[in-house]
Amino acid sequence: MKNIIAKKTLREFWEKHPDSEDALKAWHAEVKAAGWQNPAEVKAQYGNASILKNNRVVFNIHGNKYRLIVKINYVASIVLIRFVGTHKEYDAIDAEIV
Repeated sequence: MKNIIAKKTLREFWEKHPDSEDALKAWHAEVKAAGWQNPAEVKAQYGNASILKNNRVVFNIHGNKYRLIVKINYVASIVLIRFVGTHKEYDAIDAEIV
């Protein structure tokens, strides 16, 4: 995907949770290199990802310790980071509207 908005969100998270840094950096690099055209291609690369309504995808990060929600515009090749947090924080939100 050409654009991932915003890496700053990831950086701020790993500054609070240093054990997530390597996993988030790896995810960022993999997604930057991806050329997904549809949700099926995301699922093919990330079998544990959850595909939601409104082009949202939930990724398990660092052995499923953290959750990352993005909204993908497949036509424009944009991944918008909507949420990154712990499972407890994830459980307190609605992943389809965040």
